[in-house]
Amino acid sequence: MNFRVMDAEEDFENLEPSLQNVLDSKTLKWVFVGGKGGVGKTTCSCSLAVQLSLIRENVLIISTDPAHNISDTFDQKFTKAPTPVNGFSNLYAMEIDPNLGIGDLPDDFFDEKDVMKTGRKLIQDMLSSFPGIDEAMSYAEVMKLVQSMNFDIVVFDTAPTGHTLRLLSFPAVIEKTLGKFLALKNQFAPLINSFGSLMGEQFSAEEMESRLESILPLMRTVNQQFRNPDETTFVCVCIAEFLSVYENERLIQELTKQQIDTHNIIVNQLLMSPESSNPADGDKQRDPCRMCAARMKQQNKYLDQIADLYEGDFHVVKLPLLEQEVRGVEAVKKFSQFLIRPYSAN
Repeated sequence: MNFRVMDAEEDFENLEPSLQNVLDSKTLKWVFVGGKGGVGKTTCSCSLAVQLSLIRENVLIISTDPAHNISDTFDQKFTKAPTPVNGFSNLYAMEIDPNLGIGDLPDDFFDEKDVMKTGRKLIQDMLSSFPGIDEAMSYAEVMKLVQSMNFDIVVFDTAPTGHTLRLLSFPAVIEKTLGKFLALKNQFAPLINSFGSLMGEQFSAEEMESRLESILPLMRTVNQQFRNPDETTFVCVCIAEFLSVYENERLIQELTKQQIDTHNIIVNQLLMSPESSNPADGDKQRDPCRMCAARMKQQNKYLDQIADLYEGDFHVVKLPLLEQEVRGVEAVKKFSQFLIRPYSAN
């Protein structure tokens, strides 16, 4: 397919400029899509989820961005529980706020006799003395729900970079901090038992301890999976501008420190210059306006930098800035094809 980005040089060599490698990996269970705010992460994550739904048994896309844009992208309201996406039989979506504490989770997350259902407000109060653990525990309950539903693969539409790195650290935070909390269980036991009696609820410190301890193996498993390149990968999204390219490099370095696999970059919102389709015009192209020409020149500069930084190590996918927004199932389906086959401005 004829592919030309402005006056840029040939496509980045060695690695195919597509996310076909993600689709071909049958062992992947967790795919994170992230980057700087405003670069089109949600459109890319929804598009990837659509492509995965064509080859996987069932796919879940989770929005962990408090702004929750996947409802807007699919033009459908989603909640904190997995909901089928209209037009698909095997694609589900849910929206969670990782900043919420465990006390803010809906009752649907817990079994009827689960001690966490009645005692989660107390747990939230007790865990508040351990910085970051309350939100991490909320995340653990979400992960427990996701695991229990046996999705073939889960795509995370993440919040901007800083929040995403914190989210990825939650399994390790829980594994470390919950162990400390359980070590102090004898100090909390009388309080838990008294609270249960006052509220007229049938739960004890032993039940609470058992429930918290049951979370640890799950988090250890998730922690190991996140650091296994066969099961987890991170797709970085950026635009061809200085701040975005800079933050993308910082994100890749942090992911490397956390031992999380990443070998795909999406460069989004590119102005693409179509080649003339009229043989009589020869090689002549339609001249862009002065502003467009300036933006194309700037984007070319950063595309060259991306090539220098990542050539041979990353699959770099180039996506266009379209005349209309990508909204609705059909628009997402059409746009998702560009993740696999390079976009042609013609």
